[in-house]
Amino acid sequence: MTDKNWEDMTPQEKRANRLHRWLNNDSNLPDDEAKQAYRTRVQRLIDVYNIEEPDRVPVNLPVGNLPLKLAGINAHTAMYDYEKALEAYAKFNEKYGSELEVNASPFVTPGRILDILDYKIYAWPGHGASENATGWQYIEGEYMTADEYDELIRDPSDFWMRKYLPRVFGILEPMKMFQPFTNITENVHIFQLMPLAMPPVQEMLQKLLDAGKEFQNMMQMMMRASGGGAAGGFAGFLGGFAKAPFDTIGDTLRGTTGIMQDMFRRPAKLLEALDVVADLTIKTILNSPNISNMTTVIYPLHKGADGWMSQKAFDTFYWPSLKKVMDAFINEGLIQNLFAEGGFNTRLESVNEFPKGAVTWYFDRTDMSLAKKILGDNCCLQGNVPSSMIVTGTPEETKEYCRNLIETAGKGGGFILASGSVADNPRLENLQAMMAAVREYGFYKK
Repeated sequence: MTDKNWEDMTPQEKRANRLHRWLNNDSNLPDDEAKQAYRTRVQRLIDVYNIEEPDRVPVNLPVGNLPLKLAGINAHTAMYDYEKALEAYAKFNEKYGSELEVNASPFVTPGRILDILDYKIYAWPGHGASENATGWQYIEGEYMTADEYDELIRDPSDFWMRKYLPRVFGILEPMKMFQPFTNITENVHIFQLMPLAMPPVQEMLQKLLDAGKEFQNMMQMMMRASGGGAAGGFAGFLGGFAKAPFDTIGDTLRGTTGIMQDMFRRPAKLLEALDVVADLTIKTILNSPNISNMTTVIYPLHKGADGWMSQKAFDTFYWPSLKKVMDAFINEGLIQNLFAEGGFNTRLESVNEFPKGAVTWYFDRTDMSLAKKILGDNCCLQGNVPSSMIVTGTPEETKEYCRNLIETAGKGGGFILASGSVADNPRLENLQAMMAAVREYGFYKK
């Protein structure tokens, strides 16, 4: 690797440096066999990220909630009894990990913490949804009013702390009692903190401590459960999480109806806010304490899909701020992994403007033949196996679909076999069929 200082490296050199560190991050593995398995899997992914032919097509199996289902545990139990959930994942990995070449992540969503925080924007099993529901349900709302754009633009941190967060976390409602913290510039202004003497604020602080203790308990259990993957050479990589600025405002603040109206009623204000959110997104990732160990940044793209807006609107409101974020991270050597929900067939030509190997597109329902033709020389592609097929199809249908996908999108490398999205209640037989297709049709001739 280069001996240059980080700030003197090119984006390509930074990217190569991150991938080199990832490949050689095997010191915590227990033996040579695990180290070799780890390096084989990582090198396979590095090859496809570089748009080259690996030894074999990698596969990203949609395990979803299958470990819980096989253990007879519903999502509500998993969210409130971490030990049972982690035990279910451990048993699944022990029984099927080698066969499926997967280490199901021992991650659980902490229901008790959500209860303490009084989280408003999701329903989950046993809280706004049936205990037998399989996942989250977003509760769309107008969490920022149209006349608050100026407050967001002027001081986003203050808006977040005293307006947005109290609306989505019931526990933080007392934050409305405070004045902007930037008002505290001299000792005389310390009295701006007078709300600390008020019982609702003190109760809020105590509940935050309770949430912190519950987080600590959960993380200790997860740390104990995470060692199983290392033994099989499944040590993962560290990635950041970001959203398109348009999705941040449309999902999180204004809601779908609100942002659709804003595109016509206050387009200039929306564009200004998108630029502010883009800068915040960039700073959040680049200021992360783990930034030096990150390899990718993952984005779920919600509102840019075919049919959601016109191409002109996409080119005006959606793409420029997202590209600004991506360019900043590409400059730091981070691979951009975009999960394009829905179809992106009409967007493919307009998004093909990045250096080779800088972007991975994870497609849900996009035509993979078309995507390969337009993006395949520069971008890694993955996805497109229908989630409905994984849940309700036959192993024969699944294997045949995967064969066609490998032969279409896998030519020349740069392809990861995966479902269009994570499926709830996947059939084990269909995951086995995906692996069978890879082992039979996915090897490259050297």
